[in-house]
Amino acid sequence: MKLTLFKVLPVAVAGLFIGSTANAQETPTNTAKFRTWSIGVNAGVLTPLSPLGGKNDFSNNKSSLGYGLYVKKQFTNYFSLRLDGVRGKLKGDNTEPYESGLVNSSPVRAFDTDLSYSASLSAVVNMFNIDLFKKENALQLYTSVGAGLAGYKPTITTAAGTFDYAGDKTISELIIPVGVGAKFKISDGINFDLGWTINFVDGDNLDGYYRGSNDKYNYAYAGLEFALGTGKQLAFHNPVAVTYDEAVKAKQTADALKSDLDAQKSENAKLRTEMADLLKDTDGDGVADKLDKCPGTPAGTVVDGAGCPLKTPEKVVEKVVVTEADRKVVADAIKNLEFDLGKATIRQKSYATLNRVAALLIEKNFSLKLAGHTDNTGSKALNLRLSKDRAESVKAYLVSQGANASRIEATGYGMGQPIATNKTAAGRQQNRRVEFTLY
Repeated sequence: MKLTLFKVLPVAVAGLFIGSTANAQETPTNTAKFRTWSIGVNAGVLTPLSPLGGKNDFSNNKSSLGYGLYVKKQFTNYFSLRLDGVRGKLKGDNTEPYESGLVNSSPVRAFDTDLSYSASLSAVVNMFNIDLFKKENALQLYTSVGAGLAGYKPTITTAAGTFDYAGDKTISELIIPVGVGAKFKISDGINFDLGWTINFVDGDNLDGYYRGSNDKYNYAYAGLEFALGTGKQLAFHNPVAVTYDEAVKAKQTADALKSDLDAQKSENAKLRTEMADLLKDTDGDGVADKLDKCPGTPAGTVVDGAGCPLKTPEKVVEKVVVTEADRKVVADAIKNLEFDLGKATIRQKSYATLNRVAALLIEKNFSLKLAGHTDNTGSKALNLRLSKDRAESVKAYLVSQGANASRIEATGYGMGQPIATNKTAAGRQQNRRVEFTLY
């Protein structure tokens, strides 16, 4: 039987711990404001049997006074550890037959066991809250299981007389207490406790009579529990109700915020409407209708701050006058302009007249168009490129002498615009030219 008890104990304790861990998920994280330590005193009836079945060694088991003390630590709303101590008497005899009518023929006629001590550590699980929507309940149901040690001295009576079963020795055996109970809260610091515990003894010597099955004893008690510290008791705190209240408050807060948000949206919509009226610009000139002194301005019209068209000053065009003397300077340059054969390189003898053209452009800020032409000797593409290069060469030289490059345009026309016949050498000479046009 010892092997069986040692197998059952860890399974039972593990089951309670698992259940308490699952329940602890709803436990408030801050337990500092709650009372978690308590002590209890109780008194009740000790009976050497179990109503859950099994063999009873004696046909007439008597009820005797028992009393106990415990210390408890509440870890969560649902789970605590409780250290119990119980003392008392266990008695029984065979003066009456069993309920079935059979007479107990045991050689031991009676026993009187002094329960010197019974110490056990139990895991206690609060089963449920009576009212799920009440933050603190006045009634609490619980169950417990644990392990401990009991020390006792059986005194037995036989035909030979009365004597101590184990002499002066105190027998010590492992016990497994399994219990249920109900607790009623009287105040924040005091509870009325009703409980019933069945203690399974890892031995068959509690009553001084060995029959091959483990003994058991009951302890039904009533007592008071005193919660230590200040604040509410964590054991009676209902996290479900607290969570529900917080959810209700959160919803009320959310509803209030939504109401404020809706009101703000309505106010913003009103402001947008007013701003739209204030900023309305029918003619699209950038000036609001309320400030526009010239409504209906045509699209694209530049307006002033009052929405009226701006009066732009007329552009003064400076008249360029080209004199005969100017034209003579250009004509001399054209007359004296020579390039190396088949190239765009200006010969040095042309520099003097080109310098006078550059000075004229600088002095009078004239614009000049240079048009390059060739005869029909060679391919069309070659002549077009050569005419363009020669015009650019003249432009580059004038710019090097200080003329404004942005006022000089150089274009090549190739052999497309002859001014003389290309059939004679004299005609081809006339067609190989760069024309200067002042403006």
